[in-house]
Amino acid sequence: MTAEGRRERGIAAYARIFDMPEREVLAAFAERVGPVFTEEALHAAGGAAWSHPALTGRDRSVAIITALVAQGVSGDRLRTHLRLAREHGLGDDALAALMTLLAGYIGYPRASQAMEIVHALSEQEHT
Repeated sequence: MTAEGRRERGIAAYARIFDMPEREVLAAFAERVGPVFTEEALHAAGGAAWSHPALTGRDRSVAIITALVAQGVSGDRLRTHLRLAREHGLGDDALAALMTLLAGYIGYPRASQAMEIVHALSEQEHT
């Protein structure tokens, strides 16, 4: 695949992840992280890791959420990937089970912080 092809696939991936039109991805990312980082991120997202047939969207969601929670990432970044996880079939019970499993491996402070976000999103969705 060409570099331009990876870039275009990256734009499409981020548009899907962040629920925005493809035409808005470059400006939105450049505003947040600058043009150089944006280009690197687009090429990475357009690579095989995001489209390899051995991983389902659900598999990717579990892996990404696990990595984010392990690093203590919360807020909008975690919420974005939790939303995607729901789209990929992970419901409240599965996300709660994942956070409970993670607590034993990465510690209760980070897992419980993430569980609070899962719970808040669930409450918003059901009201």
